Amino acid sequence: MPQIAITNTFWEGVDRLDKPARARVHKAMGKFQHMTVPQLHADKGLHLESVVSSRDPRMRTIRVDDGLRIVLLAPDDGSDLFVLVHVVSHDKAYSWAKRRLYTVNAVTRCLEVRDLTAMEQITPLFAQEAQAAPQLLFTAWSDTALRHLGIDDVTLRAARTITGKAQLEAFGSLMPEDQFEALWLLAEGFDADEVYRDLVTVRQVAPVDESDAEQGELAAAVSRTRSRIALITGPEELADILAKPFDAWRIFLHPAQRRIAYRPGYRGPAQITGGPGTGKTVVALHRVKHLLNRSPDSRVLLTTYTGALTRSLRAGLALLLDHDQALLGRVTVTTVDALARRTVQELDGAPGAVLGDKDERRRWQRLASELGLPWNGAFLSQEYRHVVLAQDLRAHAEYALCRRRGRGSALGRAQRERAWQAMAQFEDELSHDRSCTWLQLCAQAARLLRDKPGEGPSYDHVVVDEAQDLHPAQWRLLRALVPEGPDDLFLTGDPHQRIYDAQVSLRSLGISVAGRGARLRLNYRSTEEILRWSRALLGGEPVTDLTGDEPDSLSGYRSLLHGERPVCEGYGTESAEADAVVRRVRDWVAAGVAPSEIAVCARFHTQTTGIGERLAEAGLPVVRVKDGEPEGTAGVRISSLHSLKGLEFRCVAVAGVTNSAFPFQTAVTPAAVDPLQHATDLAAERCLLFVACTRAREALYVSYSGRPSTFLDRVGSAA
Repeated sequence: MPQIAITNTFWEGVDRLDKPARARVHKAMGKFQHMTVPQLHADKGLHLESVVSSRDPRMRTIRVDDGLRIVLLAPDDGSDLFVLVHVVSHDKAYSWAKRRLYTVNAVTRCLEVRDLTAMEQITPLFAQEAQAAPQLLFTAWSDTALRHLGIDDVTLRAARTITGKAQLEAFGSLMPEDQFEALWLLAEGFDADEVYRDLVTVRQVAPVDESDAEQGELAAAVSRTRSRIALITGPEELADILAKPFDAWRIFLHPAQRRIAYRPGYRGPAQITGGPGTGKTVVALHRVKHLLNRSPDSRVLLTTYTGALTRSLRAGLALLLDHDQALLGRVTVTTVDALARRTVQELDGAPGAVLGDKDERRRWQRLASELGLPWNGAFLSQEYRHVVLAQDLRAHAEYALCRRRGRGSALGRAQRERAWQAMAQFEDELSHDRSCTWLQLCAQAARLLRDKPGEGPSYDHVVVDEAQDLHPAQWRLLRALVPEGPDDLFLTGDPHQRIYDAQVSLRSLGISVAGRGARLRLNYRSTEEILRWSRALLGGEPVTDLTGDEPDSLSGYRSLLHGERPVCEGYGTESAEADAVVRRVRDWVAAGVAPSEIAVCARFHTQTTGIGERLAEAGLPVVRVKDGEPEGTAGVRISSLHSLKGLEFRCVAVAGVTNSAFPFQTAVTPAAVDPLQHATDLAAERCLLFVACTRAREALYVSYSGRPSTFLDRVGSAA
């Protein structure tokens, strides 16, 4: 029987099919694996045949049904290894296969693919332009230096014609993935030694099974390319992979991800950053697996900001650990707030009721009015959150002398005294009512753990996902839950997705990640067109990193996937806009996208409700996302923007992107009150829209009625 290897490009093709077509692909794969090579050639059902005039003579196809073909790479070295590389409609399968060439990189010895026909067509055109160009993009690097990074002769010829990043991007889906990534990082200003370390070294040390090496060059190259190719050793392993609902980006850890997730050890807290879709959550899950396997008695806390994300983490970890209850029993997956409640209950009794956001806002506004203060309730709430709770201030004397980091309004001694009076009264009233806020609960839990060493919950390792949304009070709790030392804290996050108003300096909290940081730059979820369009929404404003001390950038952040540009349309009325969204969703469904792979979101509940009713009237099933992705339910997902965080869909429609919704004035502090908080609030508004748009993998539709948001001003130039 033949041996099968499956590439990530194959899984991406499967992922674009509807459920019945996927089932037929799985059936064809199972049948293929159970046949001998002579039977494969003789079988009229699968119909294994060569691709005439292909640039790679090893290209073959097999039949799934009348309209669908699997493209695969046949062995030419005496082995029985077939590599499944793509699945697509009949005509597209042959066109795709004819143009592509698979080779083994001379430096990394990994298997790679290029669209050789397209490269040969584009390179001469760019060469003509290069003759008149004053500067070429890669002039600063010699041929020797580029070859050292794995750039082969074909790619080198193309690189020597490139005058700018726009031309380099044109090669994005044509060049071998690793070679293009090396050139892209050089163009972004990264040092060649960094590129060699991050891209080349990790591939060169990839282990090769001796049996694979003995079978021939193709099998050995496949064995080295485990970041993009899964080698199937038998029918049971194939059935196991097909039964797991892991997306391709979760099955295949990129070398940069694997190097981080399975690093033997960090000497202290480690911080992993990266834009949407770069696999930060997957890295966090694999890090948990590594920590569990390294020590049979270790206890791990896996935590994040919201309950929806913890459910997603719990499900992903169960799949990754093959539902091994012994391993899962050593991991606590919960929110920081839930952990604070548990800690207080264990060490100090039941904490009482937790105040809701609306009730808290009303209390602050009432206090501002009753005390005749010159500030509104929002200002007092922010002062309490960002100064008192952030610095764990317990007395007026501490507040009078503290540095109000991140606040843009100066307060003199008399003003601080009046502000403290209001904040102290707020705490007294809550204490009288036996209630508290979530952040107060986190601060109390951290103090209890500090004052009662050896008591309460504790862990050997803490892994934090979506770290950018945590408040200093929550960080103090996490710091108190794990002893300082190697592999104590492992943090993943993206400051460009900071949608909750958290301002943190980890260093001031005793969490130093200096020298133990890494950045993920390759998006595995969305197309480059969606990323470029969405990134323009951020407006190019500087963003502070997770430590709170340095600026963070999306430099080098990109995707190898390509598709249609996002569509942004305006309408005269909200009703007309809703009709347009329904038409767009119906078009997606007609094109073969399952309703559950489509999300429609808006800022306000009234708008999502109205669109949901229109979709239902059009005969489309609808599911309301209230707190995370509902499992096993068919229907178009209708959601608020906040509830989409941590989820992804093939197609996303973001409605109601109007001037009154983005920015939403209620959520933005007036510049006259506090210019720094005003800027922070505006950035959070931009991030919220950015997060919603980057949930889309293949198609993004954005709409508005009336005046569009000023955030859309820059997207027209993001072509």
